[in-house]
Amino acid sequence: MDDQVLRGMAKWPNVPAVYGWLELDRRGNWLIRGEPITNPTVTEYIGRNYERDAEGRWFFQNGPQRVFVQLEYTPFVYRAMSERPRPLRIETHTGQAATALTGAWMDEQGALLLETEHGVGVVHDHDLDAVLPALIDANGGALPEATLDEVVALLQDGRDAPAWLKIGDANVKLKPLRSAEVPERFDFVAHPTEHPESPAVASAR
Repeated sequence: MDDQVLRGMAKWPNVPAVYGWLELDRRGNWLIRGEPITNPTVTEYIGRNYERDAEGRWFFQNGPQRVFVQLEYTPFVYRAMSERPRPLRIETHTGQAATALTGAWMDEQGALLLETEHGVGVVHDHDLDAVLPALIDANGGALPEATLDEVVALLQDGRDAPAWLKIGDANVKLKPLRSAEVPERFDFVAHPTEHPESPAVASAR
């Protein structure tokens, strides 16, 4: 967090939190009551002070005030930061490089989710064409386009598929996952409330 934020928290420790004001959409845009924030200085400030509490609720620490975030899908959105034939690099919507891929899933709508050292996030839909070529078969070879279409169809149907995602030194099996299961599976609250229930119950709404 920014030093000025830490100083504000120390000086005014009991400022009431805010709910239902700030949102994160599935393309990594911050919104205030449905209106996108377009000022890059503001979005960078939010990103630097974006954290998770012990109950799985994500928030933006605005000075001494905690502003809880409504998540359209996941706490992070991953972007592809390189184009073929260069090695694939990804980073979060908050501008943090992701270097430790630990899991990959595809939901019933064809959205690709990754888990890295930062947490779980959906890949921006505009970047799927850059990320899907990083899929490989059991022998480490690139998936032909026809096979890729079959893999996507299987995963969207909730079935196992012979595909792995390779980013950097990491090589993880691509698995199916239902979007409704994501908050509980990754222990976060998509819609924080002032009097939260357990993360699994609150995220199922």
